[in-house]
Amino acid sequence: MTTLTAARGKAYFRLAKLDIVDYYLGVAVVWTLLVPALRFDPAVLTTIGVFLLGEVFVIAAMVALDDLTGYRDGSDIANYSPDDPGRKRYRKPLVAGMLTEDQVLRFAWVTGVIGAVLWLAAVAIAPFSPLWTVALIAVTYFFSLQYSWGVKLSYHGFQEFFIAALGWALVLAPYGLATGEITGFALAQALLFGLGPLLFGVYSNTNDIEGDRRVGRPTVAALTSPRGNMFFVIAVSAAELVLILAAPALGGPWWFPLALLPTMAARVWQVWLGFGVGDILRARMLGIRIHRITVVSLLVVNLVVIG
Repeated sequence: MTTLTAARGKAYFRLAKLDIVDYYLGVAVVWTLLVPALRFDPAVLTTIGVFLLGEVFVIAAMVALDDLTGYRDGSDIANYSPDDPGRKRYRKPLVAGMLTEDQVLRFAWVTGVIGAVLWLAAVAIAPFSPLWTVALIAVTYFFSLQYSWGVKLSYHGFQEFFIAALGWALVLAPYGLATGEITGFALAQALLFGLGPLLFGVYSNTNDIEGDRRVGRPTVAALTSPRGNMFFVIAVSAAELVLILAAPALGGPWWFPLALLPTMAARVWQVWLGFGVGDILRARMLGIRIHRITVVSLLVVNLVVIG
């Protein structure tokens, strides 16, 4: 029984993708964006902590529903086939037979409800609750659960935009709750943060073209030619570069692009690895590391500039 319980627990852990912490790092960026007097303010810390906990539950519900939809339409079965050693089937508990559809659906609704309660609590206890922040949280919650369920946002051509927009919202929302405002520099960092998950998501989509086309999931990779998809990925990478270079004009220090040199250099290598060498999954893994390098760079910049 103990072994079975442990295996079930691991399956739910993988279903919630709790080992992928990249969206959760946005709260660390928010904390360093605050002036020193606010960083240890009890109300601010409690608000950010409750928001982060709610974020974990909302994302767990989102990815569980995404797995359920991907299993039902056959795309996950195709993309995680046994003859593809680059994709580990155990990361998809439904495909691996570790959980049933009913278990996944119950998990999604329970975590979704808990996430909603926690985000409402964060708004209620926050030092500030401007209308734009409350609206952003409500919209983020709704579309997170509708990403692959209900209206199935990702099945109507909005997948790439949502991946980036979720990152933007998960920085701007807690920042708004803590400060009641939005600055140009905070906006620039939120935009950079959101591009991180997108720039490993597009490489996943490139690998999943066959399965996504089979079920009619219209990612850019599935809709365009290999050349067109390559130019799209390069364009998104170039947009990140432009944003880094523009950050000083939005309130950042003049040396901000120098601090982000590791990100810029690694993006060039990522594009070459994915489309020059043709190793898409290695490029995807590199994208995860680049996002984390970017976050560390932002934390250091904020601590130096803001104090």
